[in-house]
Amino acid sequence: MKIEQECLDCIYNQSTRVSDFLKVTPNQAKHISQIAKQYIKKFDYSSTPPHNATPMYEAIANYLEIDDIYKDMKNKATSSAVKFVSTCKTNIDKYEDRLQGAIKTAIAGNVIDLAAEVMFDLSDEVNKIFQTDFAIDDYEKLKNRLSTTKTLVYLADNAGEEIFDKICIETIKELYPKIKIYYFVRGRPIINDLTIEHAKKSKLDTVATLIDSGVPTPGFTQELATNKANILFESADCIISKGMGNYECLGEEKNLPIYFLLKVKCQVVARAIGAKLGDIICKEL
Repeated sequence: MKIEQECLDCIYNQSTRVSDFLKVTPNQAKHISQIAKQYIKKFDYSSTPPHNATPMYEAIANYLEIDDIYKDMKNKATSSAVKFVSTCKTNIDKYEDRLQGAIKTAIAGNVIDLAAEVMFDLSDEVNKIFQTDFAIDDYEKLKNRLSTTKTLVYLADNAGEEIFDKICIETIKELYPKIKIYYFVRGRPIINDLTIEHAKKSKLDTVATLIDSGVPTPGFTQELATNKANILFESADCIISKGMGNYECLGEEKNLPIYFLLKVKCQVVARAIGAKLGDIICKEL
């Protein structure tokens, strides 16, 4: 998905959130704003929003001399998510089709996104997601694919979401015990995306094989991935892709068994995917 004019304001606003979250000095905030404007001027309209935004975030992190700008926010997001584990598992058990409940649980976590145009309340989302229909519904295709899958690649998104992903993966393993699951995380801190350090803290390694993809962008970019990650990605029988960033990077790929799970949180993605703001999506590539 190529970057659009509307994305520029959104990305700039993300830079101001850094100043707000970290409570930087007025001079630092001014400099961060200047960095953002400088990089936005150079954006490549033939590339994706994650590709374009990454150098800006790296420059801001270098200026602040902070490797993981959102570390505290990511820890708080995970702590908040843990409070909903029991509710999600109870709701999944009420489903005649437990897999569908697990997939909706994974999507419920996708409201945790510090880079989104619109923010949604996690508690509200967990309470209503199990009664919400998919606006784009390729769930049965995903279910059929999983029934014959031997190797599943699961692309993680934001910190906090991994708690919901863990529940989803546990359910998939119960229903399809022969599937080998690889959980891909970012290669280094970028916005509030999940890294291997954070995934291990949430014990995702107890339900899947963790893969440091090597990718520095807030969305899986194959050309920036490690050789190991690429081999697994290209040979997978099924790929579950969480979140808008991964969709922005992979939505125009061809001939890959990808299923996008996400909450639509910006108008640009809404138009690209053919849905409305706030919709939940289970879409086959």
